[in-house]
Amino acid sequence: RAGDADRVGRALDAFDEPVVLVGHSYGGVVITQAGMHPQVSDLVYLASFNVDETESALSAAIGESEAAALDHADRADALAQIHIADDGTSTIDADGARVLFYNDCPGELADRAVARLGPHFMASLSQIPSAVAWRHRPSTYAVCTLDNIVHPELQRILARRADHLVEWPTGHSPFLSRPDLVADLLVAVAGGDRNGRRWSGYDRS
Repeated sequence: RAGDADRVGRALDAFDEPVVLVGHSYGGVVITQAGMHPQVSDLVYLASFNVDETESALSAAIGESEAAALDHADRADALAQIHIADDGTSTIDADGARVLFYNDCPGELADRAVARLGPHFMASLSQIPSAVAWRHRPSTYAVCTLDNIVHPELQRILARRADHLVEWPTGHSPFLSRPDLVADLLVAVAGGDRNGRRWSGYDRS
């Protein structure tokens, strides 16, 4: 919601070395704006929304003709699992969260993750960033091909904006199901070693 990027910016003020900023899901909108902070060296988007200056997460998902034409026929019905309260926050059924967010996580791990979920302000999905950092910072997009909430083909559309791309056979939360992939990617980005042994994606240049 409003202020998320500002809070990240205040946290970045405490660093005196370059920072790799990582955004997951809606967090991609946040780092797109916050990534203009001078301490940020790189951006990493995990199944997230690297929106442009006229976009929100919602419009990026359904507003563009290419995204709107994606086939959702064989995918889980996310809207049926989401409940919007009078205060504008949304929650999701536990079973729905396991399917949409943690479909490739072991049961006990998925249960712990579900227990940590809280309400989300729906208005944040309609907010447009005041700056677009991926136009000014190197960026990497990780497409999660088994994602049940952010369509993998939508991720591929958004990933065209990134300088570097990886694709992982994971669900929406690879930091839980395959933390090794996430860790190796961040080490490669932070070390500037995308062509080294830890890098398994490709550059667009």
